[in-house]
Amino acid sequence: MSAMDDDERETATFPGQRPPRASVGSHTIEEEVFGKAYDPQTVRRIWAYVHPYRLKIYVSVLAVLVFTGTQLAIPLIIGNAIDTGMVAGGNLESLSGAVIAFAVAILLNFAASWVQETQVGQVAENVLFDMRRAMFAQLQRVSLSYMDKTEVGRLMSRLQGDVNSMQEFLETSVISVGDIVLLFGIVAVLLTLDPFLGLLTMATMPVLFIVRIFWLPRAKRAFWAAHETNSLTNGAMAEGINGVRTVQNLDRQKVNFDLYDDKAYQNLRTQLTGSKYAQVMVPIVDSLTGISMATVVVVGGAMVLNGTLQVGVIVAFLFYIQRFFDPIRSLTMQYSIMQRAMTSGRRITEVLDLPVVIEDKPGAVELTSDMDGSVAFNDVVFGYDPKRPVLKNVSFRVNPGETVALVGPTGSGKTSAMALVHRFYEVQKGAVLVGGHDVRNVTQESLGEQVAMVLQEPFLFTGTIFDNIRYNKASATREDVIAAARAVGAHDFISRFEKGYDTVLEQRGSNLSLGQRQLLSFARALVADARILVLDEATANIDSYTERQIQKALEVLLEGRTGMVIAHRLATIRGADRIIVLQNGEKIEEGNHDQLMELGSLYSRLYNMNYASFDDIPDDLVAQANAKAAST
Repeated sequence: MSAMDDDERETATFPGQRPPRASVGSHTIEEEVFGKAYDPQTVRRIWAYVHPYRLKIYVSVLAVLVFTGTQLAIPLIIGNAIDTGMVAGGNLESLSGAVIAFAVAILLNFAASWVQETQVGQVAENVLFDMRRAMFAQLQRVSLSYMDKTEVGRLMSRLQGDVNSMQEFLETSVISVGDIVLLFGIVAVLLTLDPFLGLLTMATMPVLFIVRIFWLPRAKRAFWAAHETNSLTNGAMAEGINGVRTVQNLDRQKVNFDLYDDKAYQNLRTQLTGSKYAQVMVPIVDSLTGISMATVVVVGGAMVLNGTLQVGVIVAFLFYIQRFFDPIRSLTMQYSIMQRAMTSGRRITEVLDLPVVIEDKPGAVELTSDMDGSVAFNDVVFGYDPKRPVLKNVSFRVNPGETVALVGPTGSGKTSAMALVHRFYEVQKGAVLVGGHDVRNVTQESLGEQVAMVLQEPFLFTGTIFDNIRYNKASATREDVIAAARAVGAHDFISRFEKGYDTVLEQRGSNLSLGQRQLLSFARALVADARILVLDEATANIDSYTERQIQKALEVLLEGRTGMVIAHRLATIRGADRIIVLQNGEKIEEGNHDQLMELGSLYSRLYNMNYASFDDIPDDLVAQANAKAAST
C-alpha cells in the first residue's frame, strides 16, 4: 500500500478522514454514549445490587468526610503555626502543638484514605461480580429466538464496555461526595478567614463557568466521535482476525489492511481531537489558579503591610486556592462518568429484563429414564415469524426405539422440527409430545437429559477431551468416557495424543479435524445416555472412511433409543425404519426407502439426484471429483 503524503491527508473528503479505499461489512454504531446525568429508575436498579454492601458504602462516605476534614484542617494548622510559632519571635509551645496537630491530621488523612479506597474497591468489585453473574445467567436462559436476532459479538462487546463504565462510576461516586464537601468547605473557610479577600479570590469562578458552558457540548461531541471510531476500528480488527483464513484464501490482505488503515487513521484524528478538548481545561484552570494566587499575594500582601491581615492567613489562602479548582475539575469528570454510567446501567438492566419466553410451568413434569421415548407432532404450526410459518400442520409419530429420517429440500422445515423436540422454540399451534407429554408441560432440565442432539457443526469447548465428552453428564467416570469413545471409534486418535484424554483442545477444537470433532460429539451424546437422539446433518461434513466408523457407532448409539435423523448420506437414510419427506413445511410422504422409491414422487427424485449409486455417475464427473478431492 502506498503511503499518503500530507497533502493527501489534508484534502480528504472530510477533515481528518482519508478517502475510503475499501469497504466491507457493516459496523454502524447505534449505541448512546452519554445519557441523562441522573436516571432515577436506573439508579434504583443499580442500588438493588449495591444494597447488600451498603454498610461498606456508609463507612466509605464517613472515611471520605474525615479525609476532606483533614484536607481543610491542614492549611489552617500551617497558617496558625506560622502566626503563633514563627512570626515575631514565635512561641515554641504553640509551634510544638501545631506540629502534633499536623501529625495527627496526616495520620487521619492516611487512615481515612486507606479505608475509603479499600471499602469502595471491594464494593465495586462485588457489585460487578453480582451483575456479571446475573447477566450471564440471564443470557443462558434467554430464548434462542432472541439470540437468532442478536449479534453475539456486539452484545458481548457492549456488555463488557457497560460493566467497565459502571465500575468507573462506582469507584468514583463516593469520592464526588468528598469533592462537593471540599469545595463548599474551602469557600466557607476563605470567607471566614477574610470575607473581602475570599470574595476577591473567587472572582475568577464566573470565568471558569462561562468557559465550561461553551466547552462541555463540544467536548461531549468530540468524546462521542472518539468512542465511535474506536468501536469501528476494534470491529474491523476483530473481523480481520476472525476471518484471517478467508482473507488469506482470497488474497485480500492488502485490501483489508487498507480498510483497517482508513478506520485507524480516522480514529487517530478523533482521539487527538478528544484529547485536545480534554487537555484544554488544564491550562485554563492553571491560569485561573495563578491569577487567584497572584491576587492573594498582591492584595493580601498589602493588607499584611497595613497590619490588617496576618501572614499565616495569606499562606492558608494560597494552600486553599491550590486545592480550590481540583474538586471542580473532578466533579466535571464525574458528571461525564455519571452520564455514561446511566446509559450503561440502562443497557445492563435491559439485558437483565430480557423476556424468557420458554420457562417451566408451575408443576411441570420431570421426564425420567423409564419413559417410552416416543416423539409425536400433532398438527404443529411453527414459524420464526408467526406470519410466515415454517411448519404447517405437520403431524407424525416416532415410536419408541424407532429411527426416523426427515428429508426434504432446503427450507422445508427439517431443522426447525428437530429444534421443537428440544423445545428451543414454542409452537404457534398444535403440540410436540415427548414420552407422551407435551414438551410445554415438562421441565426443561429433564427434557435436556432425555434428548441428546448432534449437530452438523460440532461445538467443542476449551478444555480437555475428557471434559468435552462428559460435558452434559459431569458424573460420568473416565471408564464411561473411554467406553463411549471406543464405541464411536474415537479412542484410537485420542490415544495418539501425548496426553490422551487429558489433551487440552484449542479454541473450538481447532487442533482436531472436523471428522474427529464430530466423533467427539457422538461420544458426548453416548455418554449422555438420553432416550432420544437427534442427528441434524451430523455426517454431512465427514469423509467416507469416518462415515463408516460412525455408521458402526450409530448401531450402538441408537440401540434401545429413539432416533430422529436429518441426513443426506445414503447409508443413514436407507437404514432408517421410516422416512418422512417435508416440502415447504408440509409432510407429503412417509414410508421406508423401498416404499418411497416405488411411489416415484419427491423422495425418489431427491434420491436419484443426490443419493444415486456412485457407479451411475458419468466417468468424467467422477474424474473431476477425484481431481478436486486431491487438490484439497
